[in-house]
Amino acid sequence: MCPNDEEYVLVYDCGSTNIRAVAVDAAGNIKAFSSLPNSPRQQPDGKPGWLIWDMEDIWRKICLVSREVLRVVEPRKIKAATIITWGADGAPVKRDGKLTYPPISWQCPRTKEVADKITEHISAWEIFRITGYQIIPFNTLFKIIWLKKEAPEALREAYTWLMMPGLIAHRLTGAFHIDPTIASTMMAMDLGKRSWSRRMLEIADLDESFFPEWREPGEILGYVTEESGKECGLPSKTPVVVCGHDTQFAIFGSGAKPGEPVLSSGTWEILSIRADTFNPTRKGFEEGLIIEADVEKNLWNPQFLMIASAVIEWVLQNFFRDIDEKRKYEIVISEMEKVPLGSEGLIFIPSFVRESGPLRKYGVMGSILGLALHSSRSQIIRAVFEGLTFQMREALKNLVESLNIRVNCIRVVGGGSRNDLWNQMRADAVKLPVIVPAQREAATLGAALISFVGAGYYESIDEARRSFFTEEKIFYPNYANSEILDKVFEKYLKTLENLKRLYEALE
Repeated sequence: MCPNDEEYVLVYDCGSTNIRAVAVDAAGNIKAFSSLPNSPRQQPDGKPGWLIWDMEDIWRKICLVSREVLRVVEPRKIKAATIITWGADGAPVKRDGKLTYPPISWQCPRTKEVADKITEHISAWEIFRITGYQIIPFNTLFKIIWLKKEAPEALREAYTWLMMPGLIAHRLTGAFHIDPTIASTMMAMDLGKRSWSRRMLEIADLDESFFPEWREPGEILGYVTEESGKECGLPSKTPVVVCGHDTQFAIFGSGAKPGEPVLSSGTWEILSIRADTFNPTRKGFEEGLIIEADVEKNLWNPQFLMIASAVIEWVLQNFFRDIDEKRKYEIVISEMEKVPLGSEGLIFIPSFVRESGPLRKYGVMGSILGLALHSSRSQIIRAVFEGLTFQMREALKNLVESLNIRVNCIRVVGGGSRNDLWNQMRADAVKLPVIVPAQREAATLGAALISFVGAGYYESIDEARRSFFTEEKIFYPNYANSEILDKVFEKYLKTLENLKRLYEALE
């Protein structure tokens, strides 16, 4: 079918820091978008630091950004709507969709004790072998176990459990569902079989009947109800297509070939490939690899999950409060450009979530080393970007060794791909070309692509891919810079080894 730029998919791209509505045409071009900030809230009746998501506030923001986009794009031209969100978070609901307990945020510390005790029931290696997941406190299964103990009535009253895409999709359509991309973030799947793991569910004293019907990405889940349509501005009976976890849709929407690494850069960075086998190796386990279900059947996404832009935001909040919010990244990049490679001796270790990523094996916390009275915030922010780049370099090395693959480039997508200085730093650090698609919002693009297929606009994924816009920008390594960064990277690794010994002594 020839692309018709008069028809669109409306993607609700709901992240943990921003909620967006994006209208994408059949050639993969963004026609209109609107965004509002998102963040978890202190639970009113909870202990200090207990963070939850306010679903009514999220729905209100979805409706606001939706209506804003539909002022630009005629609602009748929306071919389908779909939802992608962050992973791990969900909630128990009644038959009418009302929550019996609010969604616990991945940033909430309450499940750490549950995570620490999980190996009394099953080894960490066995968890990885079955689910593809490492033990990370925010995993969904830990939240369910916590609820069993601390709020059992919430599960007793519940009809089922919905992850974040399911909660929003139910609000739009009234239908219950779960898809494999989001379920693979729960640490509850038998990932090789793309279904539930009986053994993992038994640990939480559950069985698969507690969860809703499996639906695959690209299927039509249902249709916008009259009530939700009045609230969000979509015509009733607009098809709602199943999507799911934003990470996998970013990989899918990047245009990567099989075995070609994709770095999805946002609050978290995920370095991943699309693999045709589920192969949880000891090497991958020891290095902190996780594996999730791909958008398409019979494919998997081995990946390293690393904290990224959340660290940059922490630095901006603490060192750059005086700058114009609208120009903050422009100003930061300008300050970075004044500092030579190596940040004049500063070393930044971005282990703000020590249980995840390629630095997990060192067991250290986030650190800034080499500070002196003359150290400037420009040096600090440069060191932060170098530290994050070195984290990615280590992840790439581990990915190659764990999967026994060869790579000749990296694709970078997501918000972190907008920073050309960072892209060049990445290319210089790994000595490989860095490819940035012209349409950098790959998760949104991937969701739109499969929704056009699901709604019948295209007959196949391959046909849709041929029609979507694919222009790219390539950053080639500067080998003079690479030589300097190699020396800084050696210091970075030595710093990690020394910090590891320090933390072992302290603990």
